[in-house]
Amino acid sequence: METAKSVPASLPARNLKVALVAGLRKLVRQSIVLIGLFLLWEAAPRLGLVDPAFLPPFTEVVRSLVHLITSGELLQHFSASIVRSLTGFLLALIVAIPLGLIIGWYPTARELLNPILELFRNTAALALLPVFMLLLGIGETSKIAIVLFACAWPILLNTIAAVGNVDPLLIKSAKSMKLSSSKLFLKVILPASVPTIFTGIRMAGTGAILVLIAAEMVGAKEGLGYLITYSQYNFEIPKMYAGILAISLLGLIINYGLVSLERKLSKWNTQTNG
Repeated sequence: METAKSVPASLPARNLKVALVAGLRKLVRQSIVLIGLFLLWEAAPRLGLVDPAFLPPFTEVVRSLVHLITSGELLQHFSASIVRSLTGFLLALIVAIPLGLIIGWYPTARELLNPILELFRNTAALALLPVFMLLLGIGETSKIAIVLFACAWPILLNTIAAVGNVDPLLIKSAKSMKLSSSKLFLKVILPASVPTIFTGIRMAGTGAILVLIAAEMVGAKEGLGYLITYSQYNFEIPKMYAGILAISLLGLIINYGLVSLERKLSKWNTQTNG
C-alpha cells in the first residue's frame, strides 16, 4: 500500500521536471541564433573583419548602454519616446477601432469611404512627415500626429476586415435567436473580431516606434531617435548602437504586452478552438 501511494505522489514532481526540461530546450532553440549573432558581433571587430570605429564590439555597446542607464540619460530619452508613441497609439485606437467597426458593419459607409481609404492606405507616413511639420510645427504635436496617422491605418483596415470576415453561421445562429442588432453586434460581431483587430494593433505598435524614431531624428531635443542622431554626429558610436538596442528592447516590450493582452481578451476563442 505504501508503494502504491508513493508512485502517484512522485508523478507531479516528474511532470514538473519534464516541463522544465522542455521549456529550457525551447528557450535554447529560440535564443541560439540571437546568441550566435551577438557572438559574431563581438568577434568581427576584434578579429579585424570590420572597422571597430564603425562597429565596436558588442561588449562595448553593452557597457555604453549600462552607462546610459546608470546616468539616467537613457531614462530621459526613453520616457520622451514612450510618451509620444503611447499618446499617438492610444489616439489611433480611439479613432480607428470605432470607425472601422462602423465601416465594416454598414455597407453604405464602406462604399462612401472606400476611395479615401484606398488613397491613404498606400501613402507612407514618413512621406507626410514634412507636411505634418509644416502644419503643426516641429514640437510634440507633429510627432504625436505622425504616430497617430501611422498607427490608425493598420488598426482601421484590420478592424474593417475583421467585421467583414465574421463567420456567417454565427450571425445566422444569432439572428435565429431573435437578437436585436445592437446585441448581435456586441455579443457576436465584436468578440469574433478581436483576434483580427489585435493583428492590426500589433502592427500599429511596431509602426509607432519606427515612425516616431524617424520623426525624432528631425527637430527633436530628446527621445531615442534624437539620442541616435546626436551620438552619430558626435561620433559616439557605442552610444549610438546602445540607443538602437534600447529601441529594440522597447519594441519587444510593446509587442509582448500586446500579445499578453490579446491572449486574455481572446481566451474564449482559444478555449473554443481547443
